[in-house]
Amino acid sequence: MLGNTLDQLGEAIVSGRYLPGASLPPEPMLCEQYGISRTVVREAVKSLVAKGLLITGPKLGTRVLPSDDWNWFDPDVVQWQSKIGLTREFLRDLQELRRVVEPAGVRIAADRATAADIAEIETAYAGMKHAIEQGGDYVLHDLRFHQGLLRACHNRMVVQMSKALGALLRTSFEISTTRPDGPASSLPLHRAVLDAVIARDPKKAERASLVLIDGAQEDIEQVLASRRKLPSLRAPALPLKAARSRALVR
Repeated sequence: MLGNTLDQLGEAIVSGRYLPGASLPPEPMLCEQYGISRTVVREAVKSLVAKGLLITGPKLGTRVLPSDDWNWFDPDVVQWQSKIGLTREFLRDLQELRRVVEPAGVRIAADRATAADIAEIETAYAGMKHAIEQGGDYVLHDLRFHQGLLRACHNRMVVQMSKALGALLRTSFEISTTRPDGPASSLPLHRAVLDAVIARDPKKAERASLVLIDGAQEDIEQVLASRRKLPSLRAPALPLKAARSRALVR
């Protein structure tokens, strides 16, 4: 109940239904609107205050803060923005953050990855390859591949940041799958990153990661330039089709 209410209020704020500086409706009204108790409302508000979306105080009430005050490293905040629509500015901000964080994380992973980490990333890679050859959910396995790499660096802050990057990664991968040769052409780039991590070569792993990320950046920039509608994260990613996938395999 709390999680659902938190998501509904969070999305309402991020979507602009409650504008910066505006007061949140009184507790009784929120209770009636969402069919919840005052306790749930208070817990949801407390969480939104912690995420930087709201401020409360005597004679102030509960007011919405400007987006610059929101905690953009909070996965919930990123997810709410993703659900209502990724703006071009937001997408570019995330892409720039990814280029700073991911290569550094992969470089560290080349030193710290355990056998279990490597096995997990190999499984994700095998899932990507299978989706290309036989059809299936390529995006899910691609996401697991990249998040597995960041977990393998065994740095708690990087792992937390990877959660905020999840929306960007999924959007980026969905954009890539719309290109006729997107998944098949990027698969060898993924292999190069993984092989460098396995070889314990931090510099090579970092360079391979940058090549992969810059390719994704080109895909995103092409979509932004075309003014095409960005993928929605409300629905599951579309799977690759086997007939089309087999034609792409090199």
